[in-house]
Amino acid sequence: MTQPHNPSASTASPKPIVLVPACNRMLGEHPFHIAGKKYIDAVRLAGAQPLVVPSADDSELEALLDLADGVLLTGSPSNVHPSHFGEEVLDPSLPLDPLRDSWTLPLIRRVVERGIPLFTICRGTQEANVALGGSLHQAVHEVDGHHDHRGGPDGTPAAEVYGPAHDVVVAEGGVLSKIVGQPRFEVNSVHGQAVNRLADGLRVEARAPDGVVEAFSVAESRGFSLCVQWHPEWLAADNPVSMKMLTAFGEACRRYREGRRGPHP
Repeated sequence: MTQPHNPSASTASPKPIVLVPACNRMLGEHPFHIAGKKYIDAVRLAGAQPLVVPSADDSELEALLDLADGVLLTGSPSNVHPSHFGEEVLDPSLPLDPLRDSWTLPLIRRVVERGIPLFTICRGTQEANVALGGSLHQAVHEVDGHHDHRGGPDGTPAAEVYGPAHDVVVAEGGVLSKIVGQPRFEVNSVHGQAVNRLADGLRVEARAPDGVVEAFSVAESRGFSLCVQWHPEWLAADNPVSMKMLTAFGEACRRYREGRRGPHP
């Protein structure tokens, strides 16, 4: 039986594809690749199609980037291994994810080189700074003049961990300022590490009241880039600032897919 023709089906533009690198966890005695649902939901709120990637070696990386219209780097309980910025591990009790480090750091450099839209959150933001030559405070709460940016002790309810924690002050004239259109707003705070030395070529987009870098972009990027230290994916659909950021990222991904490439907005 012949199906009726649906004009909208033939003219609809496919959603842009956003790569979401996975973390690595042991569940019992078995290794798993995982990605938090809230990050996948955020990609969909941006109007894009998420593609979770377990890992990639050099031979796979370029093929994956050929598919990608954007990349979103998630937060994680794990930290970037400090050997990547020339330090020893400060607290061996904290989790690491060397497999994620091994391929996301070169991934970030290739994404920037290609001008693929990049949006990073928490650990992903720390990865971006390290990948591009910066360093991290391994325990920002132990640095003179800085506050405790962690969400609370183990067992604290998620609604409290991810609740509003402090304002960020937005840099004038930057990417974030153009997206949100306001000089400051309130964010959550769920991180023990933070930017120490900002990599060359990165531009501060927002700071916490204690001076911690809360957002940055790649100043001369060929494509959209926004890296934030807080968790905009948490209840994003109910947060106007989060939705503005996700919408801007999704639009940049659509433009990249259509060949209209450049730093947006």
